[in-house]
Amino acid sequence: MLAVSDTIGVLRDVLRLGARADDFTAATPLLGSIPELDSMAVVDLLTALEARFDVRVNDDEISAETFETVGSLHAWMLARLAP
Repeated sequence: MLAVSDTIGVLRDVLRLGARADDFTAATPLLGSIPELDSMAVVDLLTALEARFDVRVNDDEISAETFETVGSLHAWMLARLAP
């Protein structure tokens, strides 16, 4: 099962956050709070999530709320992985 730490790991890798991501929790805000998370980074992040967790993401499944917090992104990924 996908853990929040897995989602944080992808964020760390894609956004090159290094140790800054060590303090992330499910409540950590994303959009508007992390300068590295711009529109191009969102595309890179989605591509990385698809590759790492073998899921397919459709454009109509994505909203700003998805990237509101680490927890909202994690919950969104869990929903993609559900059978």
